[in-house]
Amino acid sequence: MEPRIRETQWNKQLEAALLAQWAKEQQPFLPGGTALTIDTPPPYPSGRPWHVGAAAHYAQIDMIARASRLLGWNVLFPIGIDRNGLPVEMYTEKKFGISIHTTPREQFLQKCTEALDELEAEMLQIMRAMGLSGDFSRVYHTDDPAYRALTQASFIRLWKQGLVSQDSRLNNWCPGCKTTVADNEVAYRDIPTFLNHVALQVAGSNERITIATTRPELLCTAALVIYNPKDERYQHLAGKQAVIPLYEREVPIMAHPIADPAFGTGLAYMSRSAGDLNAVRFLREQGIPYEVCIGEDGRMNAKAGFLEGLLVKQARARIRELLKEKGFLAKEEQISHRTPVCERSKHEIEYIAMPEFYLKQLPFLTVLEKYAKQIAFHPEAHRSLLLNWIRSVSMDWPISRRRFYGTEIPIWYCASCGEAHLPPEGGYVQPWKDPAPFPACAKCGHAAFRGEERTFDTWMDSSISPLVVTRFFTDPAFHAATAGRVIRPQSKDIVRTWLFYTLLRCHQLTGKRIFSDAWIMGYGVDEKGEKMSKSKGNVIDPIPILESQGADTFRFWSAQETGLGSDFRCSEEKIAGTGKFLSKLWNASRLISSFPEAKKPRQLAALDQWILGELRLLVQACKEGYQAFDFSVPANLTRAFLWNVFAAHYMELAKTRAYAGDPSACFTLHACLRTLLVLLSPITPFSTDHLYRVLYGGSVFQEPFPKAAAQPAPPFSTDALLALDSAIWKAKKDRGLSLKAEVTSLTLPQEFRQIEYDVKQTHNVKELNYGKSVTICLESQV
Repeated sequence: MEPRIRETQWNKQLEAALLAQWAKEQQPFLPGGTALTIDTPPPYPSGRPWHVGAAAHYAQIDMIARASRLLGWNVLFPIGIDRNGLPVEMYTEKKFGISIHTTPREQFLQKCTEALDELEAEMLQIMRAMGLSGDFSRVYHTDDPAYRALTQASFIRLWKQGLVSQDSRLNNWCPGCKTTVADNEVAYRDIPTFLNHVALQVAGSNERITIATTRPELLCTAALVIYNPKDERYQHLAGKQAVIPLYEREVPIMAHPIADPAFGTGLAYMSRSAGDLNAVRFLREQGIPYEVCIGEDGRMNAKAGFLEGLLVKQARARIRELLKEKGFLAKEEQISHRTPVCERSKHEIEYIAMPEFYLKQLPFLTVLEKYAKQIAFHPEAHRSLLLNWIRSVSMDWPISRRRFYGTEIPIWYCASCGEAHLPPEGGYVQPWKDPAPFPACAKCGHAAFRGEERTFDTWMDSSISPLVVTRFFTDPAFHAATAGRVIRPQSKDIVRTWLFYTLLRCHQLTGKRIFSDAWIMGYGVDEKGEKMSKSKGNVIDPIPILESQGADTFRFWSAQETGLGSDFRCSEEKIAGTGKFLSKLWNASRLISSFPEAKKPRQLAALDQWILGELRLLVQACKEGYQAFDFSVPANLTRAFLWNVFAAHYMELAKTRAYAGDPSACFTLHACLRTLLVLLSPITPFSTDHLYRVLYGGSVFQEPFPKAAAQPAPPFSTDALLALDSAIWKAKKDRGLSLKAEVTSLTLPQEFRQIEYDVKQTHNVKELNYGKSVTICLESQV
C-alpha cells in the first residue's frame, strides 16, 4: 500500500503555503456565542533582537487562543505594539547618536517613529512566522493618534472625577533619564559603598556621638538624629541637640522606631533631602518640609554649600575627605548596600521634590485586593505577586513624565492666572504645539494660553488596553459582548506595573473588575539560569531558529519546556532536539496513511479497545491541561503517548492486521491519529493542519475537542503489555538477534489470551503457551 503522505519528513517550506492558506480562510471576529478576549500584551520594540524567551511567550499566548477555540470559545485575539515611553527614546538616542536634550522635539519624535517602524516590522514578522492566529488586519499601536486620544479621554474623565491632582512631593528621580519614575520602575542592586561612622558633638556638652550613614553628602540638609526607643544606650539623649560637622548647625535628637539598633552604631540622621524611600516616608509622617540639595542634573545645588556643582558620587567622596581631615570620620566600613536604581538606565535613584500629576490609588487598594483574590491565576502561586504589591503601595501614582515620545497630557494653562483647561474628549491633542481650543480663560477671561509640555507615564497608555480592544470608549454593544471573560497573559516581572495599573484604571473608569483570568509566564533564562537581557549579551535571536528548525519545533519546545509560570532555560540545542518528536509524529502519520480509513466495526479487537482506552485518558488529561492554560501538560502527555505507547507498542502490535485490511485495526489507527492531530493542533498548528488536510480533508482547526468513548477494561494492564514487548525485544537484542527473529516458545499469563494473534505476529512466535509468568525461548537456545 502506498502512503498518501509522500514526503518522508516535514518540509518547513510548507509553512509559508499554510500561512497564506490561513490568511485566506481567517474570518473576522464577530461578537456572539461564548466570547473570550485575550488582552494580548503589545510587545515593546526597544531594540533587537527580540529574544527567544519573548517569542516563546507569544507562541504560548497563541496556544491560549487556539486551545480556547478548540474548547468552544469565540476568541477575540488582538495584536498590538506598545510604542511609547523611555526605552523607545533610549534606543533612538543610541541608534542615531542623538540626545533628547539637544535635539528639537519634532525632529526627535520623527527619529523615534523611524526606529520603531523598523523594530515593529521584525516583531510582526516573528509573530506571523510562529503562526500566531491573532488579527493582523487591524494591529493597534499605542502611539497611534486614535489610541492616544483614548488615553487622553480616560485622563479627562478621571480629572472630572477628582482623581487627579498636581503636587510637589519627593519623587523617584533618575538623573540619567532626567525624569520622574514610579515606584514600580525602581529596581534594587547591591552596590559596594562605605558605611561612614561620623562623629557629632552633643550641643552644650563635651559628649560626642557617632552616626552611621552611607549618604554623608546629605548632611547639609540634616533635620534630625534618631535612635530606637528601645535602645538603652541613647535614652539620655532625648531632647538634646547634635551639631552637624562642617556645617555647624544644630538639629534635635529624638527616639523613633525607624532607627535600627543593629545597623551601624544604632544612631542615624534624617535629611530633609531624603536619601532613600524610608527617609521619604519618615519626612511625610513627621510633616517635615523637604529641602532638596540635589538638582535635576544629578549635581549638588546651592543648599549643599561647598559641595555645590559636584555630582553626587563626587560630593560623597569630597565630604568623606573633609570629615577625615577634620577628625569627624571615626570609622569607615566597606559594605554592599541595597541601592535603588532606575530599572531602565541603571542610574542610582535620587529623591527630588518636583511638581507632578498624581492619580489617586490609595483609596482603591481595598477593592483591588478583592479583585486580586477573585481573579483565576494561572498558576495560583503568582497571585501573591499582585497581592504583595497592592499591600506595599504607600503613595499615589505619579503619572507625568518629562520626556518627549509619549501621550501628551491634555492641558492648557491660562497665561495670566494659570488656571488649567482641559479639552472635551475626542481628538488627539498636543498642547506643546497645538493652539488652545478655548477662546478665553474660563476663570479670568485672558485669551493667551500655555500648553503643557509633559507626557504621561507609558503605563497610562497600556493600562487601558483591555478597554481599547473591547471598544469600551467607542462601541458599548461590542464591549458588552466581549468583556465577559477577559484573560491577561503577561510576564511575572510586570505584575506590579501592567496588571496592577490595568486593574486600577479599568475600575476607575468602569467600576468593575476587567479580568477573569491572569496567565503569568516566567522568564526565559539562558543555559546558566540567568535571565536573558540585551544588556547581558545572552539573548538568543529567534529568527535563525525559526528559519532552520521551523515554527512547530520551536512551539513544541516552548510548550514542553515551560512549566506553567516557571522560568525556562533556552538553548538552541534543546530546541533542535524537540524536532525528534515531530519526526516521530510524521513517520507514524505516514505509515497510517498507507491504510484505508475504515468505519468502526460492531466489535473492536481487544488490543484496539485497549489503546482507545488509553487515548480516552489522554484526551481527558489534555483537556484539563488546556482548560488551565498549562501547555506543558498536553505537550508532554501527547509526546509520552505517541512515543512510548502508541508508536512503540500499539502500532507494532496492530500493523499485521492493518496490512491485512482488518477494519478494527484500520479504524483504530486513524481514530488515534485524528485525535492526536486535534490534541496537538494548538501547539503545533503547521504540521497537524497539513497532515489533517492531506488525510482527512478540511482543516484541523474546524474540529471540536475530541470525545473519546469509554472502552471495556482489558484483562491486562498497560504496564504489563509494555513490559512484555520490551522483554521480548531485549531478549533478542541481548543475543544479537534481529527483532524479527523467531521466538521458538513463549509462555504468557492468561490475561494476554485476547491479544494472542497480535503478539504472535509481531514477535514471530512459533509456539505460544499460557502459564503463571512470561517465559521466552529463542531459536538460538534450542
